[in-house]
Amino acid sequence: MTPALQKMWISFVAMGFMAISIFSIYFSRYKLKGIWRTLTAIIAYILMILAGLIIFVIVVSGPTN
Repeated sequence: MTPALQKMWISFVAMGFMAISIFSIYFSRYKLKGIWRTLTAIIAYILMILAGLIIFVIVVSGPTN
């Protein structure tokens, strides 16, 4: 697998993390109660931060040949 394809798949994973975190934050705010609300929100924000860091590294590393 070429480095460009590896970057593509890694960025897809980051976008998936973002989508999962969006739905998790929605459910934690409007549908869940108690400890599940807090746990879901913490996991969602961790995934959002991780996705942002992954995308940042992909963009800063520049283009591939």
